[in-house]
Amino acid sequence: MGHDLVTERRVKLNSPDPDYDWRQVAYLLHVSRALDRLEETRLVPEKKVLYQFSARGHDMAQILLGTRLSHKKDAACGYYRSRPLLLSLGVPLEDALGSAMGRAGGYSDGRDIGVVFNYPNPHGAPALPMCGGVGAQYTPTAGWAQAIEYYRSVLKDPAYDEALAVVLGGDGSVAANGFWSALTIATTQKLPMLFYIEDNEYGISVPSTYQTPGGNIARNLASFSGLEVISGDGTDPADAARLLTRAVAHVRARKGPALIRLTVPRLQGHSFQDTQTYKSKKVVDAEEARDPLPKLKSYLVGSLLSEDEWAAIGREAEEAVEKARAIAEARGVADPTTVLDNVFYEDEMQAIGGQWTHGYAPPASTDAPQPEGQRINMVTAIRRTLDHELEVNPRVLLFGEDIGPKGGVHAVTLGLQDKFGAGRVFDTSLSEEGIVGRAVGMALAGLMPVPEIQFRKYAEPAMEQINDCGTMRWRTHNRFAAPMVLRIPGGFFKCGDPWHSQTNEVQFVHNPGWKVAVPSNAEDAVGLLRAGLRGNDPVIFFEHRAMLDDSWARRPYPGDDYVLPFGRARMVSEGDAITIVTWGAMVPRCEAAAKEVSADVIDLRTLMPWDREAVLESVRRTRRCLIVHEDLQTAGFGAEIAAVVADEAFLDLDAPVTRLTMPDIPSPHNPVLLNWAVPSVERIRAKIDELVGF
Repeated sequence: MGHDLVTERRVKLNSPDPDYDWRQVAYLLHVSRALDRLEETRLVPEKKVLYQFSARGHDMAQILLGTRLSHKKDAACGYYRSRPLLLSLGVPLEDALGSAMGRAGGYSDGRDIGVVFNYPNPHGAPALPMCGGVGAQYTPTAGWAQAIEYYRSVLKDPAYDEALAVVLGGDGSVAANGFWSALTIATTQKLPMLFYIEDNEYGISVPSTYQTPGGNIARNLASFSGLEVISGDGTDPADAARLLTRAVAHVRARKGPALIRLTVPRLQGHSFQDTQTYKSKKVVDAEEARDPLPKLKSYLVGSLLSEDEWAAIGREAEEAVEKARAIAEARGVADPTTVLDNVFYEDEMQAIGGQWTHGYAPPASTDAPQPEGQRINMVTAIRRTLDHELEVNPRVLLFGEDIGPKGGVHAVTLGLQDKFGAGRVFDTSLSEEGIVGRAVGMALAGLMPVPEIQFRKYAEPAMEQINDCGTMRWRTHNRFAAPMVLRIPGGFFKCGDPWHSQTNEVQFVHNPGWKVAVPSNAEDAVGLLRAGLRGNDPVIFFEHRAMLDDSWARRPYPGDDYVLPFGRARMVSEGDAITIVTWGAMVPRCEAAAKEVSADVIDLRTLMPWDREAVLESVRRTRRCLIVHEDLQTAGFGAEIAAVVADEAFLDLDAPVTRLTMPDIPSPHNPVLLNWAVPSVERIRAKIDELVGF
């Protein structure tokens, strides 16, 4: 009897973990292998799949991870080798294959590479839109995790209790800026975030020792404050399952973030085209010996499955993949004209992202200002608008460097943290990648984030996140969107310099999916800011430093219901001798320069979209066009306006379309140098006289 008890205890210890559905794990692992094999042996050679990244070796542990994402408010963000995770979340096989083939439907309707995954998942945790850039997945995932904490702590929503966000990355990505930024965010804020690192020892051909000292990120982070670090073998079913259970339980218990590093072999090249000539035969053979598929078979057959059952699971997976292939291949290619759709919100709501998908409805508004009280400067107008929207909409939250107790280096957020608390108005670490990236994740989770970049030049480290946010609606075919208002002060103020005085608005215009506002006065700032805060698209809100306290820019507050539509220019003055098109700090200079001339002075107010019709109507009437802006001349936004006027109103012109801008130099610091470089009232007036007399 005693011998029987010992035997029974040993069997239990060696039995598969009952918390996992091992039959489903085995089935999905066979499916993943069948998908990779089909692509590698048929679809890539037939040129039906153009980008292929095998998941062989990474697959089993990912599937185990996916089975742990059982909470409705969980979310995962992967990278190009993360299809097994999506399979475990329930992505239809025909979508997985059809997306790889660029067919209609699927992840993107053929707009994006098939290995750039997303999955709204109506039945469980979504797979957030991944990005093609290595490491770009980390900070948006941190944003989703911070949104979970916001829902729990600020909005007191119990639906988010025990939820977590998990990000997948390889050993190469731990050298990326996004990884370290997200690690800082997650640990300092104690966020419910799990970093899942698959270490196959190679970033394409570069050994992991080039990415992190010693090639083991878990060892290096062992003493990182506020982070649970776990490491083990991702090819051993029992070890991987045990460690994943531990990691997930730690985060769900609100003990802070965790990082789990699992070693796995990459059993194929980085991509199909990669021949792995940089690996010796000994290395390749050692990797093959660590294949998790036969290890899983040994783990299950004899304890949970018979040989026949294992073989039947394999046949079932092959049949499912072949059926999915037939469905995917029967799908056509999307109508090419539809690629113009979904750059911005149109009439159909996205599946995930933005406050509108969570039941928010914009309050009644008016585009007719209702002036209240004395004239106020632009700083006060922006602050008052933020104050009101924070008051009426609990989904609005503000963050950035020094915006809390200090109130921002430009004093725009002064007093807002005192009024609304550090949960809604808070400082961040010094990482623009982290500021914008976390805003993306928060927006995806249904909040309305208002991040601030302290100066225009400082946006450069965040450009990858800015680009990825703008393209999200388009590249996911309206499945996901991340509406936000990104506030960016810039331009000269009393003096200039190459670091704090840059404008370069055109760079944002060239990022599809962003609306771009460049108000010149307090009234317009209120209307455009409120439009962004209540809208359903990401908005760049450019606050010109010279106008924040400029007396010309002061206006009475236009009311709490004032919303100014994007793409509607303002006629500053009217005349018939010349059209002057401008925006931002150049508006008052152009108005002053044109006092003695019968001129249309047009303040565009927004650059994306911009009011082409107002400009063309004016030019056809005045027959002359001068474009004035602070940014550099070469490839500045004035070049776009000039091209449109030349294309569509050439025969109406009596003089050449002319631009007056800064020369192609950074902003000079000394005021004498700056005033020489920036278009002045005198230079604008001289150019007006030249064109009128042409």
